[in-house]
Amino acid sequence: MAEKLGTRDVYGVELAKLGEINKDIVVLTGDLAGSTKVSKFGKTFPNRFFNLGVAEQDMMGMAAGLAAAGKIPFVSTFAVFASGRAWEQIRQSICLPKLNVKIVATHGGITVGPDGASHHSVEDIGLMRGLPNMIVIMPCDGHETSAAIKFAANHKGPIYIRLSREKFPVIFDENCPFELGKASVVRDGNDLTFVMCGIMVHIALDAAKILNEEGIKVRVINSSSIKPLDKNLILAAAEETGAIITGEEHSIINGLGSAVAELLSENCQVPLKRIGIEDCFGQTGDSRDLMEHYGLTPEALVKTAKNILKKKQNNPSEKLYSPSTDTVLEQV
Repeated sequence: MAEKLGTRDVYGVELAKLGEINKDIVVLTGDLAGSTKVSKFGKTFPNRFFNLGVAEQDMMGMAAGLAAAGKIPFVSTFAVFASGRAWEQIRQSICLPKLNVKIVATHGGITVGPDGASHHSVEDIGLMRGLPNMIVIMPCDGHETSAAIKFAANHKGPIYIRLSREKFPVIFDENCPFELGKASVVRDGNDLTFVMCGIMVHIALDAAKILNEEGIKVRVINSSSIKPLDKNLILAAAEETGAIITGEEHSIINGLGSAVAELLSENCQVPLKRIGIEDCFGQTGDSRDLMEHYGLTPEALVKTAKNILKKKQNNPSEKLYSPSTDTVLEQV
């Protein structure tokens, strides 16, 4: 059985390590130090740790002030509170002046399980992706989370990193890099491409194994850098495989799927299917049951892959993109 790590657990450990190295790092949370795993930092560096209580808007404003004073604030709460309750403060006080604030939000998506719709953040990526100057990252496993947190600590400017409550299988080793604006091919194939982020990457790999047994070769791309997107790698995959399926534990509106759809519509029109939460809220339930209910399973991906292959055969793509002549960049 594959090793499992919790992305929020790794975050807590990595943050404490970074605190030893960089004395300018400060941490803010809103009565959720245990759940977001920043409590270790708080115990080790109590003078650089601030619990703002249930006052997320004030927390973002305070983080902006600390960043303006030269500190490197890491702000952590649940994704639904970080992105929704404090959106205006993030826009006005952090993104507009492009301050050096790191928002590391845990409990993203429906795998928050029994906490229900009020705590299932299925729109946070869209809210953050729409903000100028904001970088958006969703690591696919614990080791990539470690690399992303190290990157965030050294990068100047606003960053939103979305982590999960659940533990899920490790894909990369401990030395894996994180490079902003770069995706990675974690499995190669030429029949179609899965472009995934977060927990959906390992689900896509499981689906690809099932399809491989039937002679269908699937390319799986880990797109942990959602903004900026690795446009060139995704367009090359569209050209080479002729069909794309995106997957995310998030609404299909304004998330990774929307970003890829926008890219393909302007550059390479191939069959595309977005897998995710289809314009609805979450509901109370066991995480595994909810993933099945919303079609975020290997079996559901297999079915979707077979359907899109039929479209690919019936509708040959109009190739509009040439990697040799076009370089597509995205401003943050």
